[in-house]
Formats: sequence, C-alpha cells, structure tokens
Amino acid sequence: MVGRTGFILPGLNLGRRVVAGNVSRGVVVYSSMRSAGGRSVWRPSEAGSRSLSRTTMTATSVPVKEEKSLPPVKYLKDYAPPAYLVESVDLTFELDDPETVVKSKLVLALNPKGTAGDRSIVLDGDKGLELVEDSLTVDGKVVPSSQFELTDSGLTVFESALPESSESLTIECSVKSNPAANKALEGLYKSGGNFCTQCEAEGFRRITFYPDRPDVMSVFTTTIVADKEKYPVLLSNGNKVEEGDAEDGKHYAKYVDPHRKPSYLFALVAGDLVCSEDTFETMSGRTVDLKIFVREGDVQKTKHAMESLKRSMRWDEETYGREYDLDIFNVVAVDDFNMGAMENKSLNIFNSRFVLVSPDTATDADYNNVEGIIAHEYFHNWTGNRVTCRDWFQLSLKEGLTVFRDQTFSADMSSKGVKRISDVVRLRGAQFPEDAGPMAHPIRPESFIEINNFYTQTVYQKGAEVIRMLHTILGPKGFRKGTDLYFERHDGQAVTCEDWVQALQDANPEIDLTQFRRWYSQIGTPVVSCSTEYDESESTLTLNLEQSNPQPDSEETGEPLLIPIRMGLLDSTGLSIPVDIGDGLVENDKVLSLTKAKETFTLKNVPKGSVASLFRDFSAPIRLEYSDGQSTEELAFLLANETNDFSRWEAGQKLAANTVLGFLARDDDEYPEISDKVVEAYRAVLRDEKTDKALVAALLAIPSNRFIADLMKENDPIPIFKARSHLKKTLAKVLKTEFEDVLKATEDLGEYSIDLKAQGKRALHNSALDYLGSLREPEVMKQCLETVREGRNMTEVLAALNVLAATDSEERDLALATFYDKWKENNLVILKWLGIQATAPREDALQIVKSLMEHESFDMTVPNKVYAVLGGLSANDFGYHIGGQESYDFMADQIMRLDELNPQVASRMAKSLSLWRQYKPEIQEMICSALKRIADKENLSSDVYEVVSRSLSA
Repeated sequence: MVGRTGFILPGLNLGRRVVAGNVSRGVVVYSSMRSAGGRSVWRPSEAGSRSLSRTTMTATSVPVKEEKSLPPVKYLKDYAPPAYLVESVDLTFELDDPETVVKSKLVLALNPKGTAGDRSIVLDGDKGLELVEDSLTVDGKVVPSSQFELTDSGLTVFESALPESSESLTIECSVKSNPAANKALEGLYKSGGNFCTQCEAEGFRRITFYPDRPDVMSVFTTTIVADKEKYPVLLSNGNKVEEGDAEDGKHYAKYVDPHRKPSYLFALVAGDLVCSEDTFETMSGRTVDLKIFVREGDVQKTKHAMESLKRSMRWDEETYGREYDLDIFNVVAVDDFNMGAMENKSLNIFNSRFVLVSPDTATDADYNNVEGIIAHEYFHNWTGNRVTCRDWFQLSLKEGLTVFRDQTFSADMSSKGVKRISDVVRLRGAQFPEDAGPMAHPIRPESFIEINNFYTQTVYQKGAEVIRMLHTILGPKGFRKGTDLYFERHDGQAVTCEDWVQALQDANPEIDLTQFRRWYSQIGTPVVSCSTEYDESESTLTLNLEQSNPQPDSEETGEPLLIPIRMGLLDSTGLSIPVDIGDGLVENDKVLSLTKAKETFTLKNVPKGSVASLFRDFSAPIRLEYSDGQSTEELAFLLANETNDFSRWEAGQKLAANTVLGFLARDDDEYPEISDKVVEAYRAVLRDEKTDKALVAALLAIPSNRFIADLMKENDPIPIFKARSHLKKTLAKVLKTEFEDVLKATEDLGEYSIDLKAQGKRALHNSALDYLGSLREPEVMKQCLETVREGRNMTEVLAALNVLAATDSEERDLALATFYDKWKENNLVILKWLGIQATAPREDALQIVKSLMEHESFDMTVPNKVYAVLGGLSANDFGYHIGGQESYDFMADQIMRLDELNPQVASRMAKSLSLWRQYKPEIQEMICSALKRIADKENLSSDVYEVVSRSLSA
C-alpha cells in the first residue's frame, strides 16, 4: 500500500511544573492530571521505559478539563502468537442501503504455537457493528448472551460456550452496518454510489468480527448479493466460481481465493462500473485475464495503466522470477480513498488519480506515477501477499522491499539518473525531517498507538533505501539468490524482518550481515564526515571517514552501522580513473564498506588534482559533510564532469545552496553578487547538448527550502525562500538569452508522446519557463495565459498556470477562471486547480485557501481534495508561514474538524505541525500553541492523539 537536553516548550502550560517525559523508543504516552489551581497537565504515563533528557516548561494557560481516557500502546516485545488460527472463512454480503448484512462462518483451530490457558475466543470488531440477535453460534448451537461479551473493540466467546475437547470448531454470526455513513473510508463504505473496502491495516474489523491481525492467514470464500440494476458488477478476491440471479431483482457472485491471506488483504467492490480488458501470457504459458474497472466514460483513460500492468508483470518475471498465480487480475479505480492504492489479492483498489490519465487531463508526472504505483501494487503479490508480515511492526518488510522494487522498475523504464534524483529529493524532503522530529522511529518500530500513523516515509522510503543498500552490498546476483531463497522458504507465511535478512545471509554466506541489521532498529539519519589528504610523493589519496549516529532527542549516539559507499575518481581533466585500495579489485565505480566509527581508506595511483566522488547514486541514506568543505571550484568541476547523474546533480545542488547561504549570512537585505563561476556553471548546463534534457532540467532546479534549512540547522522559511527566489531571478536575468534559446528549442508542436525524449523536452521547456516567469515580464505572462487557453497537453498548461498563480497579474485571474470553466466537471483536473492555488508562494495564501474551502468544488469528506488544499498549504514554504499564528491556528481548526470525519486524513495533516522544533523560536512558539489547542480537544481520535502527544513531548 501506497503514508524526541533540556529545552523550553513555548506556549504549553504545565501547571508551572517541569515534566519529564518517558518514552519507549520514541513513542511517548501522555495522560492528563489535575494540578494545583484546577488546571490540566499532560504527563507521561507509566508505560514508558526510558527517560527523555528533555523537560517541558510552560508559558500560557490551559483550560480546565476532566481526566482523559488514553488509547493503549502496543509493543513489539509483547507479541504473542494467536491462540486460534482460521482454517477457512466463508462470507456472505447482503449489500443494501442503509443496512448491509454480513454473514460469516469461521472454521477455527487451536494454534499449536499459541500459549496455553483460557480457550476463550477473542474476535476484533468495531463498535459500529450490530450483532444480529441469536445469530452467534458455535458448531451450530446458539451462544446465549451469558456466554459472550460485546465491547467497543470486539466480541469474546467464553470458554464455557466451546466444545470441551475439540481442537477445531466453527463460529458463525451475522452483523449489520451502514456503509454509507462510513466517512472514515475504512472497512466497507460507499464511494460515488459504489460499495468498496479498505482493510489495511485494521479495517476488516469494521466489516465483521474476526481475528484481524496479519499472522492469521486463511482461505476466503466470498458471496456478494446486491441489486442487479444498481450494482451490476460484483468483485472480490480470487477466481469467480459462480454467479446468477437472486430474488427481488438481485444477483450474486461467488469468489474463492485459494491462497491463504490475512484479513487486511480482503477486498470487495460492488457498483455500476465498466472495464477495459486485456490478457497476459505468463512465462509458463498461462493466460491471465486483466480488467480495469472504472466509471462510465473513463475507459479510454485506462490504456496507460493497462500497459504499465503488463510491463510490471513481465519485469517481475524477468528480474525476480515471480509469476502471477491466479487466472484473473482486477483493478478498480475509486475517487474516495485514503491511500494511493491497495494490493488486495487479485483485486487492487486504486485512488482514481493513479489509474486515469490522458494527455489533456494528466501531466507527465501523472503518467509516471500511474506506472510506478500500478507496478508497486502488483509487485506486492509476492512481497506482501504470498509472503506477508507477522505483525504490523514488520510493515517495512513488505513496503520498503516493494518500494525498492517499484523504484528499480521505474528506473528501468525511464532515465535511471533522473529517477534516482527524484527518489532522493523525496527522501530528503520528507523522511530526513521525520527522522529528526517527534515522529522519528526505526524502519521497524518497537511501539505504536495507532498503526495508521506508521505508514510513514521512514517505513516506505528509508525502508527502500535499506533494501537498496543490501542490493549494493550483495550485488545483483547475490541479491537475486537471496530473494529466491526468501520466497522458497517463506511462501504462504507471515514473517519478520529477521527472516528476510536471514534468507539473504544464508544465500550469501561469504558476506556477514550481522552489523547491517542495526539499520532495522536504529533511529535517525547517520552523518558521515570526510576529510582528504594527498601524498604527491606516493600518489595516494587518503579518505578519512567518520560516522556518527545522533539519536533524536537524546545525547546518546547510535552504534556504528555498515554503510556502503559507492565512489569514483576523476582526474584533473574530468576523466574517470580506476579506484585502487589494494584489495585486488580495481574499478572505476567501487563500493567501500564503512563499518567503524572512524575508518581510513588509502587510494593508490591517484594523479595530482584528482577529485573523489563519494556516495554515487546516493548509496546510503546519510548526510555527507566535508570537514574542509567543498570549494566552488570543486563543485563546478563535478557539475561539469561527473559521469554519475546523481552525483553531478548533487554537486549542482550544493553549488546553489552555498550561494543561498551566502545571501543569508548577510545582516541586511542587500544580497552579494553571484560568483561568476556559479553563473558559468549554469550557463554550461544550459548549453549542454549531449545530456538528456530531463537531467538538464533536474540540474537547473534550485535546492528546496528544506535542503537549505538542513544546512543551516534551523528553519527560518521566509528568508530562505526569498534568498532562493533571488538566486532564481538573478540567474534568469543574467542568462536570459540562454533560457529563451532553450524555450524555443524545446517547443514541441507534435503529437503528445510519453517517451523519454518527449518528456525530457517538456521538462526542460517548463524549467526555462519557470526561470523566465520569475522576472514577471508582460510578454511571458501573456505567453503563459495563451498556453493555459490553448495548450496542447496538461503538462505545459499546468507549468504555465503555476507561473501565473504566484503573480498579481491580470493574466493570473483570467487563467484560473478559464481553467476552471473548462475542467469543472473533471474531479481529477480540479484537484490540480485547487493544489496550484494552495501552493502558490503568495502573502495571501491563507485567504486563498479559506476561499477554496468555501468553493463549490471543495468537499471536506474527499481525501484527495483535503490533500490538495490543506496539504498544499502546509507544503507552501512561503505562503503558509507568512500567515504566522493565524495560519497555524487555522490548520489546527481544520485538523480537529477532520478528526470528526476521517481520523487517518486528520493525523496526516497533524504531522505538518509536528516538526515545530526545527523552526526558529518565534515559529516554534506559534506552532506549539496550535498543537496545544488540538491536544485540548475532547474525544480526540487515537490517530491524531498519537501525533499531537508525541509532537508536544519532543
């Protein structure tokens, strides 16, 4: 499925007391207590296991409130095997409004690995389920009310209701629910008039009573009964074995999935849908029917998704030897979906924006996202479905591995360098801050309150980087040997991260992965420091490397990790030369292993003036620091000559970042002149005719606010944004002729194509337009308006609209109105219209967002629109923060409002406030005040509670 010594906590009243937080691997559990004067104080519960070195202090008043009931914390150390296994489950859904009935028949068996003791059966179930009277039976006998208990969290059948000696028994029951009222979009709900499910992580308990945990795997048989006219299409997991008409204008379909799976992979869809169809012949010669179900009128937008599915199926066979295992593979696109997509066995359910694309409605980025996410969910068939997680602490076992697989697939389908750059930009922009903030956790967490909060960048993106390091260390052949053994050993099982690493180790006994396992349990982003020494008499270059592993909210440092360093050498003329460290392996692109806190590598036969290029392809998720810094000359040299695409881009980012830092070092608003060497480096990039144009566009990108803030160790977003903008405008002025030449040379008047060459031309064209647009010259404004009106594809139209949205020009208003009038009936395109306005760097961004939330196109119950507007505002480095306290309070209000509708979406928005400590003190105080307001809310969901309590404890 495609998402923490002392300090002052400004704005939080703790009853004039100093409170020390207790934390277990970064998860802080808070309860409230009454202090003198009747005020409420948040205090850590007794559940924590180690003391934070930080203390929290106080400043403002907190309203009087009563004791809060705390959600429980779950710990990895408390894992115990289930007492019962489910051999088979037979489900019958009688779908109707406003009441749906689900009948379940579970065949259970005592788990030989379970702990002895009370044989009572505990089934998870949401408080929204209504148990039909006298429907609960054990082996056909009705269970009296005295022999079972219903709570808000489930159903317990007491041991007294069970057969005395049987190790196998059958439990049946019927429950009622109202899917149309389910705005949380978990379990069974209605979307656009269609029934749909989302069961990961713990949504199945909203459907019926069941042991809803990933290590309970069963064979599912599902019968769906629904009105034939309203819901002509009935879908579930597995192969359809029966269908026909039923009474009262209804019909039914029966599915059997022969592969054992946990409940989180269950899926059902019933609705008025149409489909596009194709077939795929597997490597063993079987034919698989492929179907993508969408609303009427959207079939023509599924062609790219279907082609992407077939490419991913073939790639998985060729790269990993994994063949699809059923006769049919279905995809369904729905508008209302909390996630990007879900890998339910044989029935993938997608957010429609990751299925439906056409040149006039979707950008190049949309096309690439569809391909990558279609592949991601398909690849889960083996890394997640056939082999799944033992428990939710192991989430990265399937997600990190599958993200790595989809990243390498996308790289094989496109430009490897550009794809790697985009992956690292995402990692640094979202995961690095998470690693340094209150939500920091290892890729395998040790505790959580709400598992939905741990579909994080750390689990997904850092998890993928950990897999990538294993691939780098073992090499392609060794990694393939390891995955083959993993699938052979664990097919049909629910396993752990240790099982995964052990399979790789056993397949490659010559490589010791013991130290590498620390990546799974250690928090934080490692820092690698480098200094160099050149001995001209010996022609040697010595690399002095030191790794440190700072732990968030702690003075402690983590243990040394095994860090693979892919490196190369360039001589003074820019030519690649071999790397020789005396191990007998002399290569132009070599991997070193840093295993100690301090380590030295001496490179032999190195000509004078050579430059070392470290961490090519970003071979480890670390921060690299040079003790003596990197000069402008060296960075410009690497930008011009480096043969590794990522490292060339990295040099350009640092070159630009150093310039911005020079601006920010001034005490006044007068920025110094830009170095001629910087200007000439950019001019050389613009004139580069040999490099792929998509890479040239990436090389021209100004480093993000986050990239600059990380170098400053404190985020002051407004001056950083202004300094970045000044660099862009200055380059646009000095290199105006070159940018205009690029703009003309990359105009594409032909038919739209998504091939790499065409995408590269559009990317470079839009980059040049962005630079020239920063000058706000009337001719460019008119050109952008004309493009919005008459553009040939959405990629160029959105680029022009994005330029105008940041201006105060007449063309801006005309363009936005024109765009809306043309596309107001298309929800996916209107998401772009909303998002562009929310992210536009304007002083009135908050007022624009407020007006958008009152607009006819906005709906708070639709996650995509919330992400576009509120998510867009929170990502707006200038427009969000320029609003100050009003912005942060507004966001807090919307989070509390969302919490009543959809806690998952609310908690994601709450994370936008969680990094308050990374800002300057004045901003810290304002954000912390907003967080406190959320914490004071009664009946806060566990999703939002966990994010806010951890944020305030940092």
